[in-house]
Amino acid sequence: MKQVNNKRRKKLKRKIHIRKRIFGTPERPRMTVYRSNKHLYVQVIDDTSGVTIASASNMDAEYKALKNNVADAMKIGEAIGQKLVEKKIEAVVFDRNGYLYHGIVKSLADGARKSGLKF
Repeated sequence: MKQVNNKRRKKLKRKIHIRKRIFGTPERPRMTVYRSNKHLYVQVIDDTSGVTIASASNMDAEYKALKNNVADAMKIGEAIGQKLVEKKIEAVVFDRNGYLYHGIVKSLADGARKSGLKF
């Protein structure tokens, strides 16, 4: 039990350290990632008005067959990138939400870059 609490504390410390320097504006919103054991969620948020601009996850109807792995994270990243390009948003600030930039999170970011986003 102590190991689980220590792991949560380290993740929370990373999250706070990242989040105090990252802020989304209307021109360059914040793209945040949440990863559970089964699902992957991505939101693009304008922090000045507190509005979610776009979101994608493998809970959406068209991405329901995708799993929470590296290959499918790339597809979700491409999907969020296409949604933002349609809304004429070219650059975002990437918020990895305390997760290490490795594996699924990195694949999602690469997919978003592949569709034309800059960050």
